[in-house]
Amino acid sequence: MASPNPFAHQTFSVEGRDLHHEQSHEVDSHIKNPSTKWVLDSPDPPGFCENIFGSIKKTVFPHRNHTRSSSSSSQKKQSPCERIIVVLSSVFPVLIWGRKYTALKFKSDLIAGLTLASLSIPQSIGYAALANLAPQYGLYGSVVPPLIYSVMGTSQELAIGPVAVVSLLISSMISKLVDPVADPVSYMKLVFTVTFFTGTFQALFGLLRLGFLIDFLSHAAIVGFMAGAAIVIGLQQLKSLLGISHFTTKTDVVSVLDAVIKSFHTSLYPLNFVIGCSFLIFILITRFIGKRNKKLFWLPAISPVISVILSTLIVYLSRADEHGVKIIKHFKGGLNPSSLNQLEFNGPHLGEAAKAGFICAIIALTEAVAVGRSFASIKGYNLDGNKEMLAMGFMNIAGSMSSCYVSTGSFSRTAVNFSAGCQSTVSNIVMAITVFISLQLLTKLLYYTPLAILASIILSALPGLIDYNEAYHIWKVDKMDFLACIGAFFGVLFASVEIGLLVAVCVSFGRLILNAIRPGIEELGRLPGTDIFCDKAQYPGVLDVPGISIIRLNSGSFCFANANPIKERITKCVTEENAKEVAKKPITGIILDMSSVMSIDSSGILALEEMYKKLVSRNIHLAIANPRWKVIHKLKLAGFVEKVGGDCIFLTVNEAVDACLGSKSIGLSNC
Repeated sequence: MASPNPFAHQTFSVEGRDLHHEQSHEVDSHIKNPSTKWVLDSPDPPGFCENIFGSIKKTVFPHRNHTRSSSSSSQKKQSPCERIIVVLSSVFPVLIWGRKYTALKFKSDLIAGLTLASLSIPQSIGYAALANLAPQYGLYGSVVPPLIYSVMGTSQELAIGPVAVVSLLISSMISKLVDPVADPVSYMKLVFTVTFFTGTFQALFGLLRLGFLIDFLSHAAIVGFMAGAAIVIGLQQLKSLLGISHFTTKTDVVSVLDAVIKSFHTSLYPLNFVIGCSFLIFILITRFIGKRNKKLFWLPAISPVISVILSTLIVYLSRADEHGVKIIKHFKGGLNPSSLNQLEFNGPHLGEAAKAGFICAIIALTEAVAVGRSFASIKGYNLDGNKEMLAMGFMNIAGSMSSCYVSTGSFSRTAVNFSAGCQSTVSNIVMAITVFISLQLLTKLLYYTPLAILASIILSALPGLIDYNEAYHIWKVDKMDFLACIGAFFGVLFASVEIGLLVAVCVSFGRLILNAIRPGIEELGRLPGTDIFCDKAQYPGVLDVPGISIIRLNSGSFCFANANPIKERITKCVTEENAKEVAKKPITGIILDMSSVMSIDSSGILALEEMYKKLVSRNIHLAIANPRWKVIHKLKLAGFVEKVGGDCIFLTVNEAVDACLGSKSIGLSNC
């Protein structure tokens, strides 16, 4: 004899098609649990298009919600001019913090900006060489992008300019398409085009609030990628450090070491190595002193400039360039020339340029946002990720039109900026003006600067990219995360930068897919003396509810990837429980706790229907507890709620259990 349904009085066939109620309002009229009505009567969630346009509105008009929540009289008082100011303030944060800017803050920013410029000038020249570009292009990237970021960015400390990892990306990806030595003009045009795509992607990420895309590169993957990139960058500096004339364009460690070994059979100039290593030791010593004595923070910041000045004087006075020491020689100074006519949107490498731009956008944003947030947390303010993406995007778009390649936030320069006491992004303006003056006046003085000193400056910045302690911490905490870390590391080291990123993303996606296909299913029991239901495995002392099996789905999505496994595991679980409870009360009700399920698709709904049919055929009744907004909306649209009955939907697990046990006036007439 069939047991009565403790959740609802509707009668169903095995197929679940013979419904006692034919319309949803009729279902609602029989609902006795007030909280269930709250679940079923919730408004429809926003659709896809509404989410997209809503994201854009939130980015461009962040104060719109505040305005709507205010009284209608206050809305009428707001003039069009005030509305324009509100919109401009959301795009240009300088209009907000600039009102409170003081002369005392400017003094701090002036010192920080000058200190920052002393580090940026030699680093930018070195990073341009790493990207296979002329020295001036690195300095250009420290003029225009920082100026734009200073009025659009939200980080007070972030220092903008070329960075080592992005320079390596540019070199490794574009050198495969165009040889920078054989055709430097085409190479440079492609670099500007990639920079334009980078900025475009970054701006779109911010406008559409797609910041989650940078999260596809997990923290573990970034740790491994940065460590591998640091070693590759260091090996690339052997060209300048050893004075090698012909070097490989490949970035993997095998090709680089092979090129170094082959160079021993040609003419080597040990003076390059002596100069480079001597000043590398000097820079590292000053950095050690700066860490030991915080008052001497300026010493490691100006040590690269001191190294450039001293090495240039040594080469000039000793004429070491005549004895094999490689020097910068002449490079163009002056204001950033326009590169708008050099952007190529109809060339043969347009697709590859867009792909390179997307990769650079992700890496540049990941580094900048991570650095910005870390320093923002120290000072106790929040960084607006979407505004950061907009600022990065527009500065790189403008940079691509003013002879700059991809710029982003640098960890080493940001640390110097912070230590120097910067108060706002004005320090970036001071730095940009200082670099611009250097372009106007000092380029001729750098003629005799040895390339080895640029290599030593880059090498001195690399230890900060290798985080041994964090890698060990990842190994201890999560072995799967460590696999992504080590995959990115060896991928960059022995294949290429793109392969390293691909391995990291594949491992991360593989983990997501594995978790989606095999989601956790927990059997719950009541914590003694409470209305709280917990996992039996985690809390062995919880109490079973006689005749009821309570199951929680630990998956953010109930979809095609995991619908069948979830259905089979629940059915198997019920069968095993009934086998165990032969002498006791058999299972007559299943309560699904769906509080963790944020979305459901048609496959998930179909699996629920099939599971419902199987359970009904065994005289086991189904109830759903705490379905989320989008889930209950789709269940109503698909007619599932109408099939199982509104009285089978509950706000909490405890209400569902009480309804089944008849301890409250919820569905008692149905028992």
